[in-house]
Amino acid sequence: MSGFVDREDLNKALETLKNGGLILYPTDTIWGIGCDATNPDAVEKVFQLKGRDKSKSLIVLLHNDNQLASYVNEIPEVAYQLIEYTEKPLTIVYSNAKNLASNAIAEDGSIGIRIVKHPFCEQLLQRFRKPIISTSANISGEPTAKDFDEISDAIKEGVDYIVAYDRDVATDGKSSTIMKLDPSGKFEFIRK
Repeated sequence: MSGFVDREDLNKALETLKNGGLILYPTDTIWGIGCDATNPDAVEKVFQLKGRDKSKSLIVLLHNDNQLASYVNEIPEVAYQLIEYTEKPLTIVYSNAKNLASNAIAEDGSIGIRIVKHPFCEQLLQRFRKPIISTSANISGEPTAKDFDEISDAIKEGVDYIVAYDRDVATDGKSSTIMKLDPSGKFEFIRK
């Protein structure tokens, strides 16, 4: 199925996001639980479903680095180079997040953002025109599911829509690299 994005599948995911619901969807790394990253009630549902500690921040997906300025106050120039030249999925943690649900932002005001390169995600983000939360499709503390079949029933039953795209495609089970980047351009790896 990889490659062709079914319009009906995309529309159902879009409607779910617009209505404050949760989706289970494939990303450029692993399957994720997603919602409107600007809707605090939807973000709260993600924490509840995962049983995740609210002090642990979430990752947000965008489809284009031109959108960064809408959600981050100061973007170091090096961020654009990192995004352009990275070969693997890269989540960058920026200081001073803005215009996102307050419960999606870390206590220190930072947010992890990944510019996603995945056919379904890109089209969904382009049409939704807002950032989408992406967190691993597992209950906190349990192993990360490598493919759709490994996702627990509790997660599948806890979301409002399950995307059909790529259900039969195995991933390598690897999460993105995470790098913290401060406004001065200094960075450190959080997860390689």
